[in-house]
Amino acid sequence: ILDWSWPEDTGGRKDVSFTVLCKRCRQGQRVCEACRSNVRFLPRAAGLQNTTVTVGDLLAHTNYTFEIEAQNGVSQLAPTMRQYAAVTITTNQAAPSPVTVIRKDRTSRNSISLSWLEPERPNGIILDYEVKYYQKQEQETSYTILRSKGCNVTLGGLKADTAYLLQIRARTAAGYGASSRSFEFETSPDSFSISSESSQVVLIAISSSVAIILLTVLLYVVIGRFCGYSKSKQPDEKRLHFGNGHLRLPGIRTYVDPHTYEDPSQAVHEFAKELDASCIAIDKVVGAGEFGEVCSGRLRLPNKKEICVAIKTLKAGYTDKQRRDFLSEASIMGQFDHPNIIRLEGVVTRSKPVMIVTEYMENGSLDSFLKKHDAQFTGIQLVGMLRGIASGMRYLSDMGYVHRDLAARNILVNSNLVCKVSDFGLSRVLEDDPEAAYTTRGGKIPIRWTAPEAISYRKFTSASDAWSYGIVLWEVMSYGERPYWEMSNQDVIKAVDEGYRLPPPMDCPAALYQLMLDCWQKERNNRPKFEQIVSILDKLIRNPGSLKITANTSSRPANLLLDRSSSEVVPSLDTMGDWLDSVRTLPCKEAFSGVSYSSCDTLPKTSAEDLKKVGVTIVGPQKNIVSSIKALESHSKNGPVPV
Repeated sequence: ILDWSWPEDTGGRKDVSFTVLCKRCRQGQRVCEACRSNVRFLPRAAGLQNTTVTVGDLLAHTNYTFEIEAQNGVSQLAPTMRQYAAVTITTNQAAPSPVTVIRKDRTSRNSISLSWLEPERPNGIILDYEVKYYQKQEQETSYTILRSKGCNVTLGGLKADTAYLLQIRARTAAGYGASSRSFEFETSPDSFSISSESSQVVLIAISSSVAIILLTVLLYVVIGRFCGYSKSKQPDEKRLHFGNGHLRLPGIRTYVDPHTYEDPSQAVHEFAKELDASCIAIDKVVGAGEFGEVCSGRLRLPNKKEICVAIKTLKAGYTDKQRRDFLSEASIMGQFDHPNIIRLEGVVTRSKPVMIVTEYMENGSLDSFLKKHDAQFTGIQLVGMLRGIASGMRYLSDMGYVHRDLAARNILVNSNLVCKVSDFGLSRVLEDDPEAAYTTRGGKIPIRWTAPEAISYRKFTSASDAWSYGIVLWEVMSYGERPYWEMSNQDVIKAVDEGYRLPPPMDCPAALYQLMLDCWQKERNNRPKFEQIVSILDKLIRNPGSLKITANTSSRPANLLLDRSSSEVVPSLDTMGDWLDSVRTLPCKEAFSGVSYSSCDTLPKTSAEDLKKVGVTIVGPQKNIVSSIKALESHSKNGPVPV
């Protein structure tokens, strides 16, 4: 039932009527098609005098768009562009239509293997199939029922050389559909006889076995030669790795992109465990995601201890594309198994709401956690967090996966301060990310965290992830401060391209700041690999004394955001008084004329806007010159004032 309001402006006429246009938008089609001719409108679709209509005979579990247009006697004389209100709805699931195609895959003396096609109109998500069979001569006086999650089943315990009748019906959340017509199949009289289809299967199986044996021998020879070379030419860490039952050779990608599957649901079921919704208890809503709510809750699997989990839900009225994009994150996450990668517990796809269930991280996102606990961690604790992130990224890099959106907001922290990389759904275009900005080549990317080549040429690699890691390193050492502060995205792009790099955070160890600068090399091949980053952090953890050497002005890059018109250079100064005396010789001396320095409190509260008028820009989060000087003064106790 559609209901709408009267037009605010009737055009000065009383002969207003309404027309309702129905469109059906199929998956992958840019242009929607008109609804079927048998869709009924009560009282009618055109010439309506009232503001309501009932639409009947729609398909179940289908997206429809209705356009309501107000017209009067002169509407035909108006410009060609129509003016209408539109609403898109998704009808509920219904019982599926009957299964019409069933085929015999294999027969033996005591069993029959069958498969079938999904009903022509599923009318929702098929939960399972009911298979009912009985001996033909018994005429359904005694029958057996099996249930199958997929479109195939093997009937066992049958009598040899006997005819059986079989019916199948599908079930959705709305219930069972009608049963198929009866299909007749016979078991073999001889246990060794097989159908023609089965003989083809056997032939294929034999051929495959021979091919696998030959491939194994060839691979063994290649590995033997490679290992001999590796032992003589390469250090230990460069040799072949055998782990988790997989052979990992250099250059071979082990990550499988779920978007390459013709049927995306196949990737979900291949890499993610299907959970029963009855095993999940949602406790509370903790946030909102791109596709729906994010909740905390509990998962209790049979014969296992109850655990806390995070639950992402898909909001109602979703399109097929939204469902596919939502579940693609699970298809990606389900391929990873590492202590510093968020763990997927499973998915719920066969009932509503559709859910992705992951382990629960008590302390939430890293950026918010650091802001909440500003300056409360030791240097070793921070390096330990950074080491965990780098270890997770090393694993992803070895898998051949490029994250594209590595940032502190996408790192989750548990109660033991273990950091885990998350948010794998955003390897697609980041249309709804508030940190993203349009680029000249179209689409959105998180500018402040993204390498220059990725911004300019969309060249995303593990090297561009290393650049992003450098920004995460800066975020951690500054306790969640925003990279590049209040600079606009365009200013960030311009400054980085000209060579500007973020300065070291307060009390940042020099070794960590040097690692940041290494990650921010313009030439991506010069950036460290994640394996090297982990090694560097391990050395710092083993030698905590190296963290006591803090980065000073000599390690600070030239600030290209400052005005280059002045050729005067301010030397390093030992006191705040010297600093003020020097400032009075610069073009901005008018801002400080008549100022005598005894303490910060004696300085006038000159605003950043006042300083801009005389050519001075304060780079950083400080909005007031007094607070800036206070920060400089506290910094200068350990050395010259960084001007």
